[in-house]
Amino acid sequence: MTGKPRHIGVAERRARLGLRHRLAPSARAARPEEVADALVALHGTDPATVYLAVGARLVDAGVTVAEVDRALYEDRTLVRMHGMRHTVFVFPTALAAVVHASTGLDIAAKARAGLVKDVATGSDGRLSEEWLTLVEESALAALARRGQATVNELTRDEPRLKEQFVYGAGKSYETPQTVSSRLMRVLGVEGRVVRGRPLGSWTSSQFRWAVAPPHPELPPAEARSELLGRWLIACGPATEADLKWWTGWKVTDVRRTLAAIGAVAVSLDDGVTAYVAAGDEEPVDGPAEPWAALLPGLDPTPMSRQERDWYLDPSLRPALFDGSGNVGPTVWWDGRVVGGWAQRPDGETVWRLLAPKGVGRDARTAITAEAERLQRWVGTTRVTPRFRTPLERELAAG
Repeated sequence: MTGKPRHIGVAERRARLGLRHRLAPSARAARPEEVADALVALHGTDPATVYLAVGARLVDAGVTVAEVDRALYEDRTLVRMHGMRHTVFVFPTALAAVVHASTGLDIAAKARAGLVKDVATGSDGRLSEEWLTLVEESALAALARRGQATVNELTRDEPRLKEQFVYGAGKSYETPQTVSSRLMRVLGVEGRVVRGRPLGSWTSSQFRWAVAPPHPELPPAEARSELLGRWLIACGPATEADLKWWTGWKVTDVRRTLAAIGAVAVSLDDGVTAYVAAGDEEPVDGPAEPWAALLPGLDPTPMSRQERDWYLDPSLRPALFDGSGNVGPTVWWDGRVVGGWAQRPDGETVWRLLAPKGVGRDARTAITAEAERLQRWVGTTRVTPRFRTPLERELAAG
């Protein structure tokens, strides 16, 4: 693009959010795969987030649990694996190779080196790198035979997984660790195993493991271009700070990839330069109607970038985020966060406005309808966010 960069204001950014993130009723999806493809990645650290994030974006939220289970565990069109910033996400399976090559390789190399060092040091040399290699090969063979297995099941096939070593010997954080807990995590970031079906309901954090489906090994630069191009379509315009935060890449890799894909510079309301994907520069009209949404903790929309002031007033952060920067359940009205919600022990979904300006009767009616919609499909299931925030705790306590 030549000349002055096109300006994209807050109103248009919010319009893009409603449409691209499938939050406006007219943009809702029919299947979980459409949601994951639109968002690129669903946060999977809290298992319930995946289902709640999908349900908020489906035309028929009542099919959420069965449809997500189908996609994850039957058709395997979605896969839960480690990705950006060493975080667990749910991706379209077709993106597994892209995520692995663009972000996983560097993380995996560091995780492997750390494991080898910690095991050897914490066992006074008793557990060597060669020993670890034999154990992991045996464990992977056992996992392949079983199809899916818990760590406890694998330790019955390979008892050496139960061996312990001391992590941080002599430090204030010294603690015993089991080989199995660290090894399975490393195999996960290496793309050799993935999370399988959980033990219990869709809210359970206890997962089985499975051998990762095969995927091609892509050149890292090519994979970074594919990932960033997709993400800009979903979340652009985005600043370099947003991109560095979301990907976990070095700023040099971010800049190199922006140039490689021909990303187009635009200006934002605060004068900061941001980027959109090539061909995505044209103005975007907003949804035909204002929209309301109740999004779960760690939802990809509020967690998609570092700079959030254009949709989340900074004064709301203390109530809606925990001390580590994890967002809790949020209430949205027409492209901005206006409050939070929680589920009480009796199953009632309750919400509170924190930014009532501009939230009139129609907005409150729409938010109430979304709360009722959520409560209907969740039914008797009780959902407690893994990372609890001040407002969520207060609302849940009644």
